[in-house]
Formats: sequence, C-alpha cells, structure tokens
Amino acid sequence: MEAHKDLPNREVSNGNSKFPSKLGMALLVGPAGWLGAYVGLAATLLPSQIGVIDPAHKVALVALFSTVAMTVSTIANIVFGALSDMTRSKYGRRTPWIIGNSLVSAIFLVLLALSKNITMMLVMWALFEIASNGVVAPMVAQISDRVPKKWQGSISSFYAVGMAVGNYGSGVIAAQFLNSVEKGIIFFAGWALILGLVSAWLAHEPSNREAEQTKVSAKEILSNFKVPVHNAKDYYMALIGKLLMVTGQYIIVGYQLYILKDYMNLNASASARTLTLMSTCLMITGIFCPAIIGPITDKIHRVKLPVAITTGLLGVGAFLPFIDPKPWTMIAYGIIAGIGMGCYSSVDQVLNIQVLPSKQNAAKDLGIINLANTAGMVLGPIVAAIIISLLGYHAIFPVETLICFVGGGIIMLIKSVK
Repeated sequence: MEAHKDLPNREVSNGNSKFPSKLGMALLVGPAGWLGAYVGLAATLLPSQIGVIDPAHKVALVALFSTVAMTVSTIANIVFGALSDMTRSKYGRRTPWIIGNSLVSAIFLVLLALSKNITMMLVMWALFEIASNGVVAPMVAQISDRVPKKWQGSISSFYAVGMAVGNYGSGVIAAQFLNSVEKGIIFFAGWALILGLVSAWLAHEPSNREAEQTKVSAKEILSNFKVPVHNAKDYYMALIGKLLMVTGQYIIVGYQLYILKDYMNLNASASARTLTLMSTCLMITGIFCPAIIGPITDKIHRVKLPVAITTGLLGVGAFLPFIDPKPWTMIAYGIIAGIGMGCYSSVDQVLNIQVLPSKQNAAKDLGIINLANTAGMVLGPIVAAIIISLLGYHAIFPVETLICFVGGGIIMLIKSVK
C-alpha cells in the first residue's frame, strides 16, 4: 500500500493570478446538493413522516434520529477527510470521494423513501449520513488545497451561497412535499446526486500522481486519523464556537414544523405557507449577504470579529418567537437569522483555514472542525427535545439566544486571527 506526502498545490504555491471562478462555482453547487438533501429531510420531511407513523413519540424519535446521525457523522467526517488526504489518483485527492459518496448517499435516500417502519428509516438515515459526510469533508478541503489566501474570502462566499441555497432553499422545496413525503425524499436523492457530480466536474481537480510517495506503515496510517494537539488552541476555539452557533440554529430548525403546528397552533396549510415564506427569506438574505461580505473580508483582512458578531445576530433573531408566538416572528427570525448566517458562512471557512495547525492534513483537520456543522445540526434537535419535554416549546428560543451569544464570545478569544 502506498500513500503520498503533500506537496504545495501548484494553483496556490505558484501565485496564479487568475481567479478560480470554476472552483468557486463547484463550491457553490456542491453544498447546495448535500446540505439541501440533509436539511430538506431533517427539518421537514422526516419529522412529517415520523409524525404520521408514530405521532405519540414524534419528539423523542426526532431526537433519536439526530443522535444516531450525530454519532455516525462525527466518525465519517474525520475518516473520509483523512482518507482523501491520503488518496493519490488521476483525478486528485478529493474528486473520487465526492463522486462515489454522492452516488451512494442518493441510493440510501431512495431506500429511506421506500422504508415503511421507524427502524428501517433509522438505518437508512444513518447510512445516508455516513455517505453524505464522505462528500462534505473532501469538498471543503479544496479551499485549503487550491485557493490562494488573497481570494479565500471570495471563494468562501461561493460556498456560503451554496450553503444558503441548500439550507434554506430546501425548506421551500420540502414544504411542497408535505402531502407526498416519499416523492420528496426521492427528489432530494436526485438533487444530491446531480449537484454532487456537477460540483466534481466543475472543480476539475488536477492529478496528484506526481506527489512524493512513501511506503506506509500501520503507524503512519493511524497518524492520519489523529486529532491536532500542537499549536491547536485557536483551532479548538473555532471548533467550539462553530458547534455552539450551529447547535443554536438547529434548536429551531430541527423543530420548526412542530413549532408552527404545536406552539403557534397553525394547521397544515398555514404551516406550509409559513415554512415557504420563512425559508424564502432565509435563502434570499443567505445568498445576498455572502456575495457582499466575502470580498469585503478579503479587502479588510478581518475575519474573527465578523464571525463573532454574526453568531450573536442569530441569537437576536431567535428571541423573537419567545416574545410573541405568532407566524410573523418566525418570518422575522428568518430575515434576521438569514442575514447573520449569510455573513457568518462567508467568512467561517476562512477562519477555519487560518487556524489549521497543519496544511498537510487539511481535509482531516477541516473535517474535524467542520463536523461541528453536522454535529450541531443533530445536537440542536436533541437539546430542543430535552427543553420541550421539561419546559415546553417557549423555552427553546431564549436557550438558542444564550448558546449563540456564548459561541460568539468564544470566537473572540481566538488570538492568531484578526
């Protein structure tokens, strides 16, 4: 068995003056695919299907699905990141994993759509999460691999726009399938597959066969899976801050359908209309803000403060439904949170890259720090389920606000990034 030691990527190290627009488009399309499928199911279609199959235990079951997803995602993100770091092929380190796992994740979603009981749904959901994280970890590492520092904010804006489309556009789409959930799941299977393949094609990753080779021992293989321990304080600060922000966000997102139905007492059609409007607001602001903030970040060379402020802004929006349990507060949350998330996501990856302890294991280390995305997505509903069970729906909103404020404070403790 052979692996390679990383050499500086030519597109970065040679100071190539051409803006990598095709890679930017690849990093826009890619997260729209994998995240759109995840959020469309996790926030809308899965809760709807679970509510039909077992309405008496729906809150606990959503938390169970989140727990299983968090567990397998945590492992898969690190493993696939490390494996892609070690890969040498005609198509580079990242592309084989992106293509292969896009196909496998779509297959598991189709099988999920065909599942008729909670157990089978849970198994297929877990397998989908494993394959989906096999797309995420290699994909985001391309920013570190191939983008010069002077353009990292702008390219991260492409990724942020893709995240906004996937995160919020999926809500608009999923709301249209509330009366035909199986068709909705199959739609998102095709969505994830097609956009994953398009992303890999646009990225056109060069071959890395010429990279220096070395015989790999068992010790060296295991070293690719170690977590960073040297010069890693700021790295872990960024990870914790990100985890808190995403967890806070998904306290609401994971239960937004139940919030509308059970907390605001809306019927199915009113819930669908509100979800559509809310998701549209989130998507518009999530697309518009990164397009502005990313290039500005490149010019002012400031990353930490924008990340901290936008994390806090998400908490401000989350407090509104606590004040008044009416649909307008969820729409207002969508606007404020969309602005915060749009600005945050355009600079978040730049912060992550700048706190990396080592470029050599970029995908693995970014996989660890970016698993805060996946972990937060599934941890949020777990926290929400506990709060709902103990205190009721109204209490989840101030809790999200507190979590986001703490996350922003931790980001400000980072010392190595301006």
